[in-house]
Amino acid sequence: MSLTVESVTTQEEACRLPSFDSNVAWEIGHIIRANVQKKFTRPAVIYIAHANSSQLLFFATSGPGTLPDNMHWVKRKEAVVLRWGCSTMRMRLSLQTKTKTLQEVYEMSDPSIYAVHGGGFPVKVEGVEGVVGVIVVSGLAQEDDHSVIVDGIQEYLAKNP
Repeated sequence: MSLTVESVTTQEEACRLPSFDSNVAWEIGHIIRANVQKKFTRPAVIYIAHANSSQLLFFATSGPGTLPDNMHWVKRKEAVVLRWGCSTMRMRLSLQTKTKTLQEVYEMSDPSIYAVHGGGFPVKVEGVEGVVGVIVVSGLAQEDDHSVIVDGIQEYLAKNP
């Protein structure tokens, strides 16, 4: 499936959770990790944190071979989600439709704190305004980083309606 701003926005809305706490974060993180292990040979980092405090709720690698650079990508993707309240994939696709860079649109002098590559996703809860958490996957192709998060949340929601 080819991703568009509209399709990713629809994914984000469909992935709203009924609630979010450390137990939910652990379950979603565990699902994502298991799916990465099943579907990919490359290792990835899975990171879930609260939005208001960056309190770490889940952190794991899918296997050996991740690098310190993966954590750099995690923090840069997290920064996009927290600043703009949307997935890094949606931000990337939005910028592509404008044929502009993040630096051009937001007049940034130091873009190194942000990464508009798929794999950062907002945690939103029904009836709650704004982002309550962030899920980031780093280590796969950016489309795969994004899709394993969406698939993991959808799998969680199917088990916990």
